[in-house]
Amino acid sequence: MASPTIVRSPYLHRVELVTDLIKTHSKLGDKAAGELAVHILHELNSIPEKIR
Repeated sequence: MASPTIVRSPYLHRVELVTDLIKTHSKLGDKAAGELAVHILHELNSIPEKIR
């Protein structure tokens, strides 16, 4: 029997990438790095497309 496939949204994939980057370059734990990643991505998404 095949195991179920987990489908991750592009957003969740970006959160994981940023979380891993933060954990690699700081002493933050999983939860704090994840929360910071969400804040960072939220702020980046608030920048108008023309400016990015």
